[in-house]
Amino acid sequence: MATVTISGNSGSATPSSITSSTDYGAISPGGALEKDQTRVIVSEDAPQLGAANDERRFWFQRAKAYDPDAIATLPSVYDNPDSAKRYLPRPDWENLHRFNPLARWTWGEEHKLIRKIDVRIMIFACVMFMALELDRANIQQANTDNFLKDLHLTTNDYNLGNTVFKLSFLCAELPSQLVSKWMGPDRWIPMQMILWSVVASSQYWLNGRTSFLACRSLLGILQGGFIPDIILYLSYFYKHHELSLRLGFFWTAMSIADILAGFLAYGLLHMRGVAGQAGWRWLFMIEGLFTLLVGVSAIFLMPPGPCQTASWARGKKGWFSPKEEEIIVNRVLRDDPTKGSMHNRQPVTPKLLFQSLMDYDLWPLYIIGLLFQIPMNPPLQYLTLSLRGLGFDTFQANLLAIPWTVLHIILMLGLAYSAEIYKELTFHSLTGQIWVIPFLVYLSVTDIAHANKWVVWGVITLLLSYPSAHPIQVGWNSRNSNAVRSRTVSAAAYNMFVQAGGVVSSNIYRKDDAPNYPRGNRALLGIAVGNIGLYLLTKAYYVWRNKSRDSKWNAMTQQQQLEYLETTTDEGNKRLDFRFAH
Repeated sequence: MATVTISGNSGSATPSSITSSTDYGAISPGGALEKDQTRVIVSEDAPQLGAANDERRFWFQRAKAYDPDAIATLPSVYDNPDSAKRYLPRPDWENLHRFNPLARWTWGEEHKLIRKIDVRIMIFACVMFMALELDRANIQQANTDNFLKDLHLTTNDYNLGNTVFKLSFLCAELPSQLVSKWMGPDRWIPMQMILWSVVASSQYWLNGRTSFLACRSLLGILQGGFIPDIILYLSYFYKHHELSLRLGFFWTAMSIADILAGFLAYGLLHMRGVAGQAGWRWLFMIEGLFTLLVGVSAIFLMPPGPCQTASWARGKKGWFSPKEEEIIVNRVLRDDPTKGSMHNRQPVTPKLLFQSLMDYDLWPLYIIGLLFQIPMNPPLQYLTLSLRGLGFDTFQANLLAIPWTVLHIILMLGLAYSAEIYKELTFHSLTGQIWVIPFLVYLSVTDIAHANKWVVWGVITLLLSYPSAHPIQVGWNSRNSNAVRSRTVSAAAYNMFVQAGGVVSSNIYRKDDAPNYPRGNRALLGIAVGNIGLYLLTKAYYVWRNKSRDSKWNAMTQQQQLEYLETTTDEGNKRLDFRFAH
């Protein structure tokens, strides 16, 4: 077992720094720790650290005063001899050989590297998400091509299909996340994609209610867990605030997929009659084959982590230089030292799983996940059917479903950027609920069947354009987990509640309430108003939790605080020195 020696002046007014050495008396090239190293020694003569107020998170913040040659290595627990030994990475952590608390780099180097990670990692993650969205949401385009009529289904059968899909998706979330943590998301995600692409293409042969429900269930089982799996994977490369913003682009990719779906449907549905088959059958087949291609590509384009990018497909030297690997590893650990507490092939044990699920401090976010999208989901699920009912033809209905997606992308990204700029999560997240209220009021009191179809289209388009807080809330959940173990489970748990909300929303518009759905719209309006109160209560809870911890922490002497850090068995967000984001 590795041993650690920490020395230094604990009473120093400025943080001490850490140097690395081994039992063999040598430091590895570049100052990085090798996997067999056993000592970390604190010294006072470390290189200079950067200043947090020099950080420019966004390109538009980098004015003339921005110095790309300034040191970007920000202070962390690894610069203090009293806290460093509590946060050392585990001996079998896959990136240990690049862990080097003495590493220093500039803002110019960091921002250039982030762009490189975006190109190598983030873009393909977005492509994979687009493939998922095409295969789970193309049923909306199929609806415009007499899908329900061809299979002798009613709108209630359609609701049941959505319910079965989301229940299956929900039930697969946690098992998928546990499998991903055990075998690695770089292995599990390509397997998922290849398997569900086969099911998606097989919808070409649907012949009735039973096969429809079976395929929706299989799709949900195989796609469930994909989103938290990807989020876990991206956390290996990005700091917390960077991940929140990338998740904004991640869900933007979903919206782009919806836009592409409209154009693809316009072309593919024109294939009705080819080989004597309906256009919707070709839609399922061709889009499923696209996912198969992406899934096979993922086998070669998803490295296990930042220090394992070398392969015959990615190049013998890999995507990142040793210096770049060192920057990725140390900047991520300095931002969140808990990321070194589990390696990327380590399973979550039943005990750890139970502890994570019982983390009551995350329950407010789970409840938000359950309810926040319900006011928008039914109008979205019935959009193409509603447009056909208003008198638009198959191809007009698909094209008119595009504008709201464009507006939605702009508003969602703007909201995500604003939340990080102002470092406030709750008020930004509840904006979407306020946005939809006036449009739900209109839908609740208007006779849609006899209203001007373009006015109705405009109202529904603006409603669905709401600024989504989903990227913010996924990042919020990750921040407040504060440990790889709990983050792994909480990401799946949060998404399970989101899918449960989808199950509820799939059954709000009922056949006996058609075509205006006044009862359903009044229910959506009430939920939107209630959600505003839920967000405010969540903020109040986290403010109270932080104040309670401040009171306990400040009542302790400096020596008691150091003793707590040295001896505590508290982990993750249960530590007295942790503060919840809100």
